[in-house]
Parts: sequence; structure tokens; C-alpha cells
Amino acid sequence: MRVPVVQHRGRRRRALGRRALWTGGEFLVTAGVVLLLLVVHELWWTNREARQGAEHQVRALERQWATPGAGSGDTPSANAGLAGGSSPRRGTSAGGSTTVTGSATVPRRSQAYAVLTIPRLHLRVPIAEGVSKQNVLNKGYVGHYPGSQQPGQAGNFALAGHRNTHGEPFRYLPRLRLKDTVQVETSAATYTYTVDRILPQTSASDSGVIRPIPRSIVKPSYGFSRPGHYVTLTTCTPDFTSRYRMVVWGTLTSARAR
Repeated sequence: MRVPVVQHRGRRRRALGRRALWTGGEFLVTAGVVLLLLVVHELWWTNREARQGAEHQVRALERQWATPGAGSGDTPSANAGLAGGSSPRRGTSAGGSTTVTGSATVPRRSQAYAVLTIPRLHLRVPIAEGVSKQNVLNKGYVGHYPGSQQPGQAGNFALAGHRNTHGEPFRYLPRLRLKDTVQVETSAATYTYTVDRILPQTSASDSGVIRPIPRSIVKPSYGFSRPGHYVTLTTCTPDFTSRYRMVVWGTLTSARAR
């Protein structure tokens, strides 16, 4: 009489399969939670942290400018000057009214030294020298392109800012319309530019938009053909990509010394 042999291989195989499925499920759930936390960090925490830091920096600049003798100091957190603290130069505009033009001194790299205000966007943020992500843009600041002009100077005062995450100061830049105003405040003066050109999309390498006489080299019908006093605002487009750039240009229409 034969004794039946119990086969355990099938049971083991099924048990291993269930264990593998359980382990895989746990891994997917864990990965999903980690991914969700990363998204929350990028979309919420970086914005919160950067905005608080930017607001603090604006207040620091305002306090320093309100202090008698502001403009002679030189601190990393609040540069006292249009461009290093010297007084603005006065001249006469084509219409005969008095204008204020900037000095030639350049702030230190990553130094916050001015405040950008865009009424339509309810935006008020610091401007810092340079466009470093780590030291400028990721702090929620707007960065000044090195080599472009300073506020109020003849030429092109060119700026860059994040559209998404890290404070996203230029999140709503597409809402700007022609004749909207853009103000730049320094310890020396307040400059008001009026928006008169908008380039919805161009290549990220379109360097023509920040030249002294700004004109797109990708879409030459956008830009200017004569010297002037310009401001340029640039940001990534469309949302959550960095493939293209949006550009807004304005022309200096008034300047008021402090």
C-alpha cells in the first residue's frame, strides 16, 4: 500500500506570490506618500517659506531707507542705494520736465537693493543682483540680469522671476496689460515704467530680449528699435515648465527722487 506524498511546492509558491504582492503594494504606497510629500513641499512649503522671506526683506529695505543717512551703508540684506548708495543724477527729459537717472555703481552679487511693485498683480517683492536660483530666485526674489542696466538708467533694466514654486512672484505675469504700471523703488528714487510690449512666448535662449535695445531675435517683430529707458520682466512659460520664456517690456515714464 502506497503512502500519499503531500506536495508543498504549490503552497510555497502561492505564499511567495502573496508576499511579493504585499511587499510590492507596500512599496507603491510608500513611494506614493513620498511623492505626495515632495509635491506638497514644492507647491506649498517653498512658496510659503519664500514669500515670508521676501516680505521680511522688503520691510528691511523700507526700514533702512527710512533711516537718516540711508544710502551710505552696504549690508547684504538691505542695500542702501539705487546702485550702491550714491545719489541719483538729475537731467531734463525731452518734454522739459526734471527726470532722475541712476548711478553706475553695481550692487554686490545676490544683494537685495530695490523693490518691485506691480499694482495689477498686487505684487511687492525685493530685487536682488543676479539670477542665481539658490541665492536669489528660490528666495522668492526677482533677479536682475548682470550686465543689464540699473533702475532709471538709459538702456534695459532686465529682471527674471519664478512663475511656479519658491514664491512664484511672476505667477500671474500673463495678466499684465498694455498701459499697466511697474514701479521700482530704491533708496534714491522711485521709477515708474509703463507696459507697452508683451511677448507671450519665445525661446529660453532668446538673448535679444534683455539687450540694451530689447528686441527678440526669435520673433523680431517684438521689441524696440530705438535707445530708451526700458524695463524687461521675464519668466518661464507655460506653467510648470521651463521650455519657453514670456517677456513683458515697459518704458520709463516718471522718476521721483526720495
